Amino acid sequence: MTIPAVAKVAGVAVPTVYAIFGSKKGIVSELLDEARFGEAYQTLITEARKVTDPMVLLEFPPRFARRIYEAEIPVENLLRGAGMVAPELAAVEDERNCQRYDSQLMVIDALERAKLLRPGLSRDSARAVLWTLTSREIFRMLVRERGWTADEYETWLRDALRRELVGA
Repeated sequence: MTIPAVAKVAGVAVPTVYAIFGSKKGIVSELLDEARFGEAYQTLITEARKVTDPMVLLEFPPRFARRIYEAEIPVENLLRGAGMVAPELAAVEDERNCQRYDSQLMVIDALERAKLLRPGLSRDSARAVLWTLTSREIFRMLVRERGWTADEYETWLRDALRRELVGA
């Protein structure tokens, strides 16, 4: 897939595609963001911002992970089918992983302030555990490769996070 091909299908000039998206990576990023961050995601954000109980806040990473990863499956399939694979998807994924790591800090901070982190678990380790367990790779392995339902994944992730972060 090339930028000229995208421009042709869109019925615009090549410079227009570059002006709007900048590159293939920009196109991939926009398509995935459209799928990931729709109305359901915005509703979850609104709910999470109202939460003050750290244990209730810990319920949100599994919900976010499920919604995002489920929503992007059709777009990823489309992109792969269109020939936009490894480099573009990998670059976007790297950026999203950094954003996810940063955005999850509020959960760790809330658990730490409430002295709920599992004994012996440092703040940095807790942050790494949360980031790792909510990764797309684990979702892909369990849901897409092992046939788990999204509900099973979300329940497992919620329980795993409780176990690993607070010991409950």
